[in-house]
Amino acid sequence: MDNQGKRKILLVDDDTSLLVTLSDFLRYEGYDVVTAESGEQALKKLEESIPDLIILDMSMPGMGGIGFLKSISTLGGKPNYPVLVLTARANMAEFFANVEVDGFVAKPCAPSDLLMEVGRILFLRGNNKADDGLEKADEKKGILVGDDDAASNQAICHALIDAGYIVESVFKGPEVLEKAIIWKPDIVAMKVVLAGMNGDSVAKMMRELPHTKDIPVVLYDDSESQVPESKYTQAGSGVKKYVRSTKPELLLSAVKDILNG
Repeated sequence: MDNQGKRKILLVDDDTSLLVTLSDFLRYEGYDVVTAESGEQALKKLEESIPDLIILDMSMPGMGGIGFLKSISTLGGKPNYPVLVLTARANMAEFFANVEVDGFVAKPCAPSDLLMEVGRILFLRGNNKADDGLEKADEKKGILVGDDDAASNQAICHALIDAGYIVESVFKGPEVLEKAIIWKPDIVAMKVVLAGMNGDSVAKMMRELPHTKDIPVVLYDDSESQVPESKYTQAGSGVKKYVRSTKPELLLSAVKDILNG
């Protein structure tokens, strides 16, 4: 089949089996795929043609993923091409505190998750070119909920969905951070106390990462403590609102206040 008109993807990974599997999968889904087994080889591929997207593994010998990113980026750290990064979950925040890329997928990843992220990036890039970055008026907002109580999590999600939002939910602090990096929701609403990492710590880390620093956070709890709101909403905390309740209607109100403000 002629590759003319297909979106071109440069897939960079030193794992030969993964390279073959993902490239075959992406070709089956209609993409023109070029592969490279190192950062050095990828730079040579870029001399031959310009891809619509680079899917980049970080843990490679030689210059590695970080060295390759630096080679294709401006002095300000912004890559000259759309880049989707493959990396271990634990390394996401560590690697990308000062690097701007279009998306992340944690390894090992399901091909369907990769395909969804590829489509999202190419769609957004295409929309930015076609519409000059203007947001569609009817686009639904995405809310990420982090709550370790299953009943509370479900009730809050249902209230948000009924109000017309797109909702994803997780149960642990590190999962909130990971999902926020990958999905980039419009708002994160999470409990103060979460397993693995408390909500205020997640908010501070989000504030330090380029891809999550502008996402407003709603923190909430149902404790009897008299902790002042300012403890969580002070400058630099990343928290926009603090709600002393887990009642879905109050959290929905906080979300609406932020989106309408």
